[in-house]
Amino acid sequence: MLRNATLAFVGSGVMGEAMIRGILNQRLLEPEAITASDPLPDRLQVLRGRYGVRTTTDNQAAVRASTITILSIKPQSIPKVLPEIREVIAPDALVVSIVAGVTINRLHRGLGIERIVRAMPNTPGQVGHGMTVWTATATVDDTGRRQAQAILGALGKELYVDEEGYLDMATALSGTGPAYVFLFMEALIDAGVHMGFSRRIAQELVYQTIEGAVAIARASGAHPTELRNQVTSPGGTTAEALYQLEKGGFRTVISKAIWAAYQRSRALGEMGEK
Repeated sequence: MLRNATLAFVGSGVMGEAMIRGILNQRLLEPEAITASDPLPDRLQVLRGRYGVRTTTDNQAAVRASTITILSIKPQSIPKVLPEIREVIAPDALVVSIVAGVTINRLHRGLGIERIVRAMPNTPGQVGHGMTVWTATATVDDTGRRQAQAILGALGKELYVDEEGYLDMATALSGTGPAYVFLFMEALIDAGVHMGFSRRIAQELVYQTIEGAVAIARASGAHPTELRNQVTSPGGTTAEALYQLEKGGFRTVISKAIWAAYQRSRALGEMGEK
């Protein structure tokens, strides 16, 4: 779907590089069809050496030469970058934004174009195992949506939603989700060290346990409750551990944390609209 397309990455940090790597690994485009823009020359030199893509410190030059622009900058750079590229972006260009908290309406007002895709990826996209939730304006036709799907699919799995409000939910659940998992992993590892394992062994036990649990859940298709019951013997060690987790409000704390992240995501979006 990207045949004859040219891509400009405005902002070429970790997630921008992950998308470039995925697109090239999947042979969706040749390196010369991609231009990476970044204010740091050293960063651009790294990208040229690794991937052979075109690079520039000039956002306008990158956008002018592209049919699809990917905004992968930090939210605080939006007030500077949008007016800058508005001067050169084609009226029918497709813009794909992975900038957290920046709404479609704000992008439309800032760029003066109609064909906009807004996406919420997460950090596992760096290794091709990401989860990206995205939506698009009504003016993005089937071809544009398939192009966006191909670009975002370079990070891992992608899911289209028909309402922008779902992106705030995705931010709280999957966008921020890896941090919850890392914290849980850290707690498990620390508990293993406290019992007497070396940190190296505790880490290996925890990493493989979590990876295996996810593999079982995917392969079986069963609800997590059913899977949990299968490993919980009456009066056994798992039952005792789960009792302590529930007694400590484990489920409630997680729910409150995700709700707080959701409310914060909505608030940040509303602040950007003012």
